[in-house]
Amino acid sequence: MRTSYLKFVLAAAMVLPAAAFAQNGQSPTVQAKTTSQSKPVLQAKASPAQSQAKPAAAQSFDPHDISGVYTLRQKAGFALSTDVPPMTPWAQAKYNANKPGIGPRAQPLGNDPMMICDPVGYPRILLYNAYPSEIVQIPGRIIQIFDYFDQHRIIWTDGRALPTDPDPWFYGHAVGHWDGDTLVVDSLGYDDRAWLDADGHPHSDEMKLQERYHRTDKDTVEVNMTLTDPKAFTKPWVSETKILKRAPAKTEIREDLCVTSDEEAYKDEMRAPAASSTK
Repeated sequence: MRTSYLKFVLAAAMVLPAAAFAQNGQSPTVQAKTTSQSKPVLQAKASPAQSQAKPAAAQSFDPHDISGVYTLRQKAGFALSTDVPPMTPWAQAKYNANKPGIGPRAQPLGNDPMMICDPVGYPRILLYNAYPSEIVQIPGRIIQIFDYFDQHRIIWTDGRALPTDPDPWFYGHAVGHWDGDTLVVDSLGYDDRAWLDADGHPHSDEMKLQERYHRTDKDTVEVNMTLTDPKAFTKPWVSETKILKRAPAKTEIREDLCVTSDEEAYKDEMRAPAASSTK
């Protein structure tokens, strides 16, 4: 007799890549240790209001510095938003042919490109919030490093323009500039083999994306995105506001590689038997 736990494991095996089972997904949390020191007897006592106030240095932050390790918080699952714009006939046909492994359209042994170790693509890799990502800011560029499938993306901030005839890249070609306290990132030149999200929404090689990053406090960055792709959608797809929240101290970006031989073995030993058990 199968237990409910076994059913869960089999169901998960149908839809998740091997890399998802190879990691525990836990981020280390470090608790700060405090020490107290004796104070002179004649020292004046601080008032309750003074003792609760934080030093000015602790409250301040540089709005033009968004570097750090973050976890993503969002309401729309793994999508830009729940308000999906109407698709063109071209995109609708591709969407119907795409068979995701998770979500309301999940099918056993679907055809998600990541199951054969194709790159996840952008913005899908940013929208996967189970693992952290890191932003590294140096003169002339910003580097995004993703724990999920161990990928990186470069945003050039040295004043260069976007390429006019770019080679298609899974993570696009991106340039950024500051508009006040908001980092504006424009990108294009995306390889259309990648999906936009886990539900299988497609995009074309004409897709353009604008992202706006705004640091609201020392631990929080708000992200808003607008995707424009007239070949796939009849109007721009505007995201909900995503929240990047600073991860606990000493959180590490892991080596989370998609290894083709591991994926094949996982398919034979786990995913295929799990799918056949549901028939």
